[in-house]
Amino acid sequence: MEKTTAVQIVMPQHCNGYKKPRLFGGQIMAWIDVVGAVAARRYTQRAVTTVCIDNLTFLKPAYLNDTVVQEAVVTWTGNTSLEVRVDSMVERLDGSRELINRAYAVFVALDDQDKPAKVPPFEPQTEEEKQIFRDAETRRRIRMSLGNEAKTGKQP
Repeated sequence: MEKTTAVQIVMPQHCNGYKKPRLFGGQIMAWIDVVGAVAARRYTQRAVTTVCIDNLTFLKPAYLNDTVVQEAVVTWTGNTSLEVRVDSMVERLDGSRELINRAYAVFVALDDQDKPAKVPPFEPQTEEEKQIFRDAETRRRIRMSLGNEAKTGKQP
C-alpha cells in the first residue's frame, strides 16, 4: 500500500487555551481531511470530495511544539468511492512515534462535471491488506446502515 505522509509542528494557533496547550481536535480533523484527500486524489487521479470521517477517537494528546506525522493509505474501493485510513502520530525528537489518532475517511471521485466517477479497484496483495479490506467492507456496511437510519429517522 502506498502511503501519503504529512508532517506538522503544533503551533500556538493549533492549540486550545488549556494551561498546557493541547492540539485542538478540530485542527487534527482538518489535517486528516487534507492528507486523506491527497491520498485519494493520488490513487484515483481525480478530484475527490469527502463523504464522511469515521471513528475519530483521540487516543493521546499532542501538545504545543510536538511534531505530528500523518500517514494515509487507501484501504478499500467501491465503484465511485474509496476509504482511506489516516494514522496520526506524535513523533518524538529521538524519532520514535506514538499513535494518537486513527481515522477512516470516505471520498467520492469526481469527473470534470463534478459527477461521481469510477475509481480503479483496490486489489489487496498481502494477507494484511486482505484483512484491512475485509474490515473496510464491514465499516461500509455499518455506514450504509447508519445512513439509512438518518434518511428514514428509524433505528436499525
